[in-house]
Amino acid sequence: MASQKTHELYFVFMNFDPEYERLRADGTKGGTYELDLYLSKKHAELLARTLEPGSYKKTLSLAIVDGFAVEITDDQANVLRSAKGVRLVEKNQELA
Repeated sequence: MASQKTHELYFVFMNFDPEYERLRADGTKGGTYELDLYLSKKHAELLARTLEPGSYKKTLSLAIVDGFAVEITDDQANVLRSAKGVRLVEKNQELA
């Protein structure tokens, strides 16, 4: 009988990206919209090229730090840790 792996929430933070920095520096409404689109696409492409389709659930993008939250297994977190462009993958910690 195969065991089912538990999905937990992880935060993924990306390495320095000059395009992200340029868009973030543009404080206009249009610049904010462009930044949101850029990050959403960038994060979706990273997940699509590193993990199996349907095996994860991205919950949000974090524009202030170029990162995102995703529900994945521990094994998938390890795969993302070695992906190009990823700086840090950290499991969400509940505070008591």
